[in-house]
Amino acid sequence: MEQKQTLPNATAVLVLGICSIVFSCAFIGLILGIIGLSMGSKSKKLYQASPDSYDGFGSLNAGYIMSIIGTILGGLYMLYFIVVGGTALAILGNL
Repeated sequence: MEQKQTLPNATAVLVLGICSIVFSCAFIGLILGIIGLSMGSKSKKLYQASPDSYDGFGSLNAGYIMSIIGTILGGLYMLYFIVVGGTALAILGNL
């Protein structure tokens, strides 16, 4: 019986996904989410090439989904910051 290898970067993608959600209110959450998506997509392609050789796809998939969520939340926060900052600058400019 052949022993399966753990997917490379599966744990790292999971940690990056969790951190991207936790730190989504800071700009670092967006960066962590993008890094997690990049690493996750590479590992997903590796798994899809030979699914019988690797183990740990559940962790990889969970981290990938959390990276998507963290990236969206970080992007929405950045958009909110730009809109509120621009509005504040416009109001202060009229004073």
